[in-house]
Amino acid sequence: MLPRTLRGQIIALIVVALAIAQALTLWLFVDQRALAVRSALAIEAADRAGSTARLLEDAPPDLRSEILQAASSSLVRFAIGPTPLVTGETGNAPNWIERRIRAVLATDDPRAVRVDLHTDQPRPPPRAGPGAGQMHGMGQMRAPPGQPPVSTTALDLSIALADGSWLNVTSRFRDPPYQWVWSEALPFALTAGLLAIVLWFALARLTGPLRSLAGAADRLGRGEDVEPIAAAGPEEMRRLALSFNDMQARLDRFVRERTQLLGALGHDLRSPLTALRVRAEMVEEEETRERMIATIEEMREMVEATLAFSRGMATNEPVETVSLAGLIGGLAREFDETGLAVTTGEIDDAELRIRPLSMRRALRNLIENAVRYGGRAAVSARKQGGSVVIRIDDEGPGIEARELERVFEPFVRLETSRSRETGGVGLGLSIARAAVIAHGGGITLENRPEGGLRVTVTLPGERTA
Repeated sequence: MLPRTLRGQIIALIVVALAIAQALTLWLFVDQRALAVRSALAIEAADRAGSTARLLEDAPPDLRSEILQAASSSLVRFAIGPTPLVTGETGNAPNWIERRIRAVLATDDPRAVRVDLHTDQPRPPPRAGPGAGQMHGMGQMRAPPGQPPVSTTALDLSIALADGSWLNVTSRFRDPPYQWVWSEALPFALTAGLLAIVLWFALARLTGPLRSLAGAADRLGRGEDVEPIAAAGPEEMRRLALSFNDMQARLDRFVRERTQLLGALGHDLRSPLTALRVRAEMVEEEETRERMIATIEEMREMVEATLAFSRGMATNEPVETVSLAGLIGGLAREFDETGLAVTTGEIDDAELRIRPLSMRRALRNLIENAVRYGGRAAVSARKQGGSVVIRIDDEGPGIEARELERVFEPFVRLETSRSRETGGVGLGLSIARAAVIAHGGGITLENRPEGGLRVTVTLPGERTA
């Protein structure tokens, strides 16, 4: 398996590529080595065959047997017979072998020389005709006991003698086995080790800025204030850092302008609403006056909720590390003092990097929502991987599946048990979701099988790296 880090993967891929190149080079070397050995053995056999042919023609006939025996070895056997061992005119062999034999015999010698070079399994040499010398010993070309047969290179020569007979030469040899020695692996190991060390430090110019960018993106996703990233490393990394800084600046400007707009709108509406309330108090007819005051009060509540919504989106509160148990426990004590039915379940020991006021406001809205529409709320919090999951369960009628996502939209109020008469203007869930998302988390609603609604808030846990 590849390493998890980018630097480790790059080094591993380069070392693997180096190993493949080394293996290919070794394979080519072994092949060339075998070719060189075959050529050397063929040259030796051709020279010996030409010299033996000349010696046989110059020696008395009664010495031929001794000459053949002296010229033969465990790999090359000589025999004289009435017919050639190589039946073709030229056989199947490179022309340079025949030229080598003729150079040993004589440059103008017209005698027939036949050569056959092929690869074959070990086999007993062909029997010579009557009067020929014996070609024994070739059966020694066998694979070691317990191993499959080894293919051999066979070189057969037939040289015509002056008396009409043929000198038949049979040579069998195997490619020499490759012997692995640790001295050949040592240069590769040293090269790979030095290359890995150099790459480890060289790639720091690439992975260092990437780690800084990843950390900044994680903190930005949590809603923390992030300083601009220093443009360092290769040109591509510099451009990436500058692009991230520009994106962060645009996001900050967009959120700030939107928050300011909502806040200014809410403040500007307060003055005319106050004037309307004063004028409504001056209406003499009681029924009309009460209706006007109720309508103005509803508008004022919507303005206040809008201001609260804008405050929930603001990011000027500093981020702090807080205890999960302390956060949930503090809220539970507040609700207990007010007499609301809020219970706490299992709370894991964990820490969060959050804006405490913003997150308390969001959780308070969710718990109050559960108590208002479900009668009671049960809060639990567990660690799951690198995240913290907070669950708020109620015992109410739940929400239709098609409305589970729409209720997060601003000013959306359902017409069932979560209607206007129960209180609120439809911004509680919107404020909660805005705060949770600003912390890099998420929030979902689901109907429980046993009845009631479950709110699940997922927040990133504190990074320990």
